[in-house]
Amino acid sequence: MERTNAYSLLDFLDNSPCNFFATATIQRYLDDNGFQELKQSERWNLEKGGKYYVKKNDTAIFGFVIGETPLDQSGFNMISAHSDSPCFRIKPNPEMLADGVLKLNTEVYGGPILYTWFDRPLSLAGRVIVRNPQNPARPITKLIDFASPVLIIPHLAIHFNRNVNAGNPLSKQKDMLPIAAIVSDSMSKNNFLIDQIKERLEIADSKDILDFDLMLYNCQKSQLVGFNKEFICSGRIDDLSMAHAALSALLNSDNPATTKVMAIFDNEETGSGTKQGAASPVLASILHRVSTCMGLDDEGFYQALSRSFLVSADNAHAAHPNYPEKYDPTNHPKMGGGPVIKINANCKYMTDAHSSAIFKEVCHAANVPCQYFVNHSDVAGGSTLGNILTSQIDIDGVDVGNPIWAMHSAMETGSIADHEYAIQAFIEFFNTELPQFGIRNSL
Repeated sequence: MERTNAYSLLDFLDNSPCNFFATATIQRYLDDNGFQELKQSERWNLEKGGKYYVKKNDTAIFGFVIGETPLDQSGFNMISAHSDSPCFRIKPNPEMLADGVLKLNTEVYGGPILYTWFDRPLSLAGRVIVRNPQNPARPITKLIDFASPVLIIPHLAIHFNRNVNAGNPLSKQKDMLPIAAIVSDSMSKNNFLIDQIKERLEIADSKDILDFDLMLYNCQKSQLVGFNKEFICSGRIDDLSMAHAALSALLNSDNPATTKVMAIFDNEETGSGTKQGAASPVLASILHRVSTCMGLDDEGFYQALSRSFLVSADNAHAAHPNYPEKYDPTNHPKMGGGPVIKINANCKYMTDAHSSAIFKEVCHAANVPCQYFVNHSDVAGGSTLGNILTSQIDIDGVDVGNPIWAMHSAMETGSIADHEYAIQAFIEFFNTELPQFGIRNSL
């Protein structure tokens, strides 16, 4: 099997240790492919065939290409994903001393599988906010990636917990604190992390460091595994693999008639309720400004929405061969079986029979297999971007994602075949002129 897209994904994952870097990586791809950055605070001048993007708070990014067909006749072809993954965030004043060892105080972000973070080489990445002497109201943002193993969370030896393999309840405050250093007399113990930031960013005065958003990440490189190298193993596959697939499709689709939108949100893992999350009006605002710039009034904008379709792309659960009892008996996605259409009777997803049929037709046109995920009826499921976005935008759509194992682990596993399938399906979707599918309310 051709592995070009798989190796591209590996590079993307390694260059995106947290949401800030994921957004920066996507921005770099867009810049290299002729996209123009737009500022929300400035007037937009858009034209047909133009390629543009907008960032929000350095962790969400929205790329779009204006099609030749008027928006009130064609609508928006949209794919959404998210930039964040479960991890640990460094608290302010994080230094903690215990028996000659310096620990850093953390809080849990999202819902990680806690014990998968033990005994792994960990690093730090995120952003640092620095004083701007020319304009205190406009501080400077600097990205930082320590890029090497600087932390570890050592597990308690089995000799002190003989029941560790029989169940091991963990305290997020006590058990999950990373070790940073052995304390020496020369260390500035109370400002250890600030001093490290100052040194790495070459900031003259530590007092100029106003604040930071720093996350732990597993710094083991992503890789292909299996005797046939058919699996991708990495942190942050959920949901950066879908962000990469959406980006790849945006860059490689070629139908000039369609208006294509890639929406990468932040904070899905904590409920999307932020200014850069799917529960905010940011996407609706961008789409409205695009339609206005293309000459539509409000009536035309709502016509465009009625002809639009959203593919909400977030990873799905692959059937685990060791735990068949956890999955629905007739709808359990298989690795290598193609993108998964996600369905829930209690409307945790935006999928219904009509939107599912449209995505199945897109997959058929792309010669890509697809499959269903439905929760085992005795197991509660999660939610994702699609149903949240429908509270902000009146739009039709479907929740899909590639199947993976160990979702929310420090190391997740996916299939290179599925990633290839997703990219091909997304390219086909971006190239599809939606009215031909009879999008609801468009007739």
